[in-house]
Amino acid sequence: MNSVCAYCGVGCEIDLQVENNKIIKANPVDGPSSAGDLCIKGKYGFDFANSSNRLRKNLISYEFIKRNADNMPFELQVRLGNLYEYDHTFYEAPFNLAIDITAWKLKEIIKKHGRHSTGGMGGARTSLENAWLFQRFIRNTLNSPNVDNCARVCHSPSLSGLMMSIGEGASSNSFDDIFDAEVLFVIGSNTTEAHPIVANRIIKAKKRGVKVIVIDVREITLMKIADISVILPYEANLLFLNAIAKEILSNNLENKEFIESRCINFDEYKQSVLDEINDKQLFTKLSGYENVKNQIEEIAKLISTKKTLFMWGLGITEHLDGTEAVNAISNLAMMSGNIAKSGAGVLPLRGQNNVQGCCDVGCLPYYLPDYKIPDEIGLMSPDMIDAMLEGKFKALFCMGEDLTHIHTNQNKVHQAIENLELLVTMDLFINDVARNSDIVFGVKSSYEKYGVYVNAERRLHLSTPAIQNDLPDDWEVIQAIENRLKGEFKYSSSEEIFNDLVKEVKRFEGASYERLAKKPLQWPIYPDGSDSPILHLDSFSTPDGKGHFHYRPYQIREQISKLLNNENRFYLTTGRALPHYNNMAQTRESKKLLKRYSDDILLINPIHDFGDKVILKSKYGETKPLKVKYTNKVKPFTLFTTFHFAKNHINYIFGDEADEKVKTARFKSVEVEIIKAD
Repeated sequence: MNSVCAYCGVGCEIDLQVENNKIIKANPVDGPSSAGDLCIKGKYGFDFANSSNRLRKNLISYEFIKRNADNMPFELQVRLGNLYEYDHTFYEAPFNLAIDITAWKLKEIIKKHGRHSTGGMGGARTSLENAWLFQRFIRNTLNSPNVDNCARVCHSPSLSGLMMSIGEGASSNSFDDIFDAEVLFVIGSNTTEAHPIVANRIIKAKKRGVKVIVIDVREITLMKIADISVILPYEANLLFLNAIAKEILSNNLENKEFIESRCINFDEYKQSVLDEINDKQLFTKLSGYENVKNQIEEIAKLISTKKTLFMWGLGITEHLDGTEAVNAISNLAMMSGNIAKSGAGVLPLRGQNNVQGCCDVGCLPYYLPDYKIPDEIGLMSPDMIDAMLEGKFKALFCMGEDLTHIHTNQNKVHQAIENLELLVTMDLFINDVARNSDIVFGVKSSYEKYGVYVNAERRLHLSTPAIQNDLPDDWEVIQAIENRLKGEFKYSSSEEIFNDLVKEVKRFEGASYERLAKKPLQWPIYPDGSDSPILHLDSFSTPDGKGHFHYRPYQIREQISKLLNNENRFYLTTGRALPHYNNMAQTRESKKLLKRYSDDILLINPIHDFGDKVILKSKYGETKPLKVKYTNKVKPFTLFTTFHFAKNHINYIFGDEADEKVKTARFKSVEVEIIKAD
C-alpha cells in the first residue's frame, strides 16, 4: 500500500508490504519527493505500527479519578465501575466513558475558570484533517484562542522571517531544483542526518558540478563534499549573513535589475548594511575563527554571480534572532536575484512530516487556516506554561506532542503541568507526556489511516492505510468530545473533513483525494488541479507584490562576547541522529534503529578530558550522566549531543530565552558547566 513515510519533512513516498495485517517491509517509490530513495528510518522504522507496546486502550489516571470522582454527576459515578486496572498509574476505560469524563471535566473547567483556561498543542505528526479539526475544536468548541503546534516550537522563525520579506513562509522551490542550481547554500542543517534524502540530491548535484557551501557550528558529514565549509561560533548566524550582504553591496555585486523591478526599501536597507560596524572583520578577532572573513568574501562572489538555492534548518531558527536570520537569508536571495526561478530560491528544511501542513490549516495562535489573522491572538506554548504556573490555565490537549520531553526548561514544564486540572493526550505510545497525563487515548498511526500530509516543498501527499485496527483516528476522538459539548461535527471519514478544509484553505482549493491519489501536488493548487512547483514567478505574496528588504543589526552576545574577551566557556548545541526522530516514540520500537544508536552521546574536543561520562549543568537544570565521545569534529569549548532519549534530561538545561517574535526557544546554544560523573 502506498503511504507517506512517518518521519521527517521530506515526505518520502513509501510502499509498505503487508502479510497477515503486519508490515513486513518498506520499499521506496519513485515519487517526486523521494526520487526512489528511502533513509534507514523509512526502510526499518515501521515496526512501531505493530509493536506490542502500542497504546491500544483509553486510560484514566488513578489520581484523576481520586480528585474528581466525588464531584462527578451521579450517572458518571455509577459508570466508574467499568474502569479496570491497567498498570500502577492508569485505569483502562471504555471509549465512551473516557469521552464523557473528558467532556464533563472541560465543562467544569470552563465554567469555573473561563474559556481562556483551556488550549491545545500538537498536530504536526498527524494528518491535515486532524490538525484542521483540532484547531476548530479548540477555537470554536472550547472558544479558546490558545492553539499551538511543534512547528512554532522549532521552525516558526522561517514562517515569520519569510513573511516579512516575500509574504509566504514556505519553500519557494521543489527539492528537484537542487539539480538546477549552480550553488547550494546550506546553513544550520545537518542534512545527512535530519533530511537524508535531500542530502542524497545534494551529493548527486555535487557530482554534476554544482558548488556546495555548508555552514555549521561543528564539522558535519555534508562538509566532506563541500567546496566551502564554514565553522561559525555559537550564535553568529546573523552576523555572518549580514557580513555577506555587506560584502556584496560594498563591491556592487547586487542584482540591480531584479531589485529595481521586484523589491522595495532597498536603498534604506543598503545604507544600514554599509554603516554596520560588526562585519567580516569581527571574525578576525575571534580565536579559531579568523578564516571566516576570507570565506565570506568567497561566498559573496559565488552567490551574486551564480544561480543559488538557499537551504536551512533548526540551526538557524532555534536562536534568539531566528526570525531575523531567516529574513537575512531572504535578503541575500533577493539582492542576488536568486529567487522566483528554477534552481534559485529559499528552501527551509522542515523537521516533521506535517509541520508545513499543520501551520497551513491554522494550528498557530496567531494564524487561522490559510494564514488569516484571527480576531483574538492566543497563547504560544511557553505562554501556556507560564499561565499554568500562575494558576490561570487549567486544561490542555496534546495531540502527538511530547510536551514534557522536547520543549525547553523541563523542570519548569513539569512543575507547570502539576497545576493543570486536565491533561489529555492522544498518541501511539505511553511516552513521557502520556505518562504524566490524566486521560490518554490510543489512536491510529499514519500507516493505519487515510490522511493528507504537506512536506517541506509544499507538496500534498495522500497516505492510505496499510494495516487495519479498531483504534480511533485523532479526529474521531475530537469529534466524540465535541459532540458531547456542542454537536456540530458530523463527519464519517477523513475525506469528508478534507473536502471541508479545502473550502477554507484556498491554497489547497483544487486538491481532492481523487487527484492526490494520482499525483502529489504542490500548493497553491488551483481549481483545475494544476499546482505550483515554483512560487513568486510574477510577484511576491506581500500585499503590494514586492519583496521587502528589512535590516536587523547583529548584537554581540554569548560565545562571541566571551571570545572577544579571551574567556573560555563551554557551549552546547543539540541535533538529531540519523536512526532516530525527535522524542523517539516511534523509532525506539525498531531494533535495527535502536541498535545503530542506543543512547544520546556527547561530543567533546579531545583537548579536554572529563572521563567517559559527564553531567552538563546550566542555570536551569542538569542532565543525567551522558556518555562522552572525544572528536575533532567539534571545536574546543563547543559541545554537541542529541536529545532523543527522555531519560537523559537534555532539555532540562535549556531555558526560556527565545526568538522575540515567535518565541521559538534557543535550543541551539546554552552555556554549560561540565561535571565528571562516576
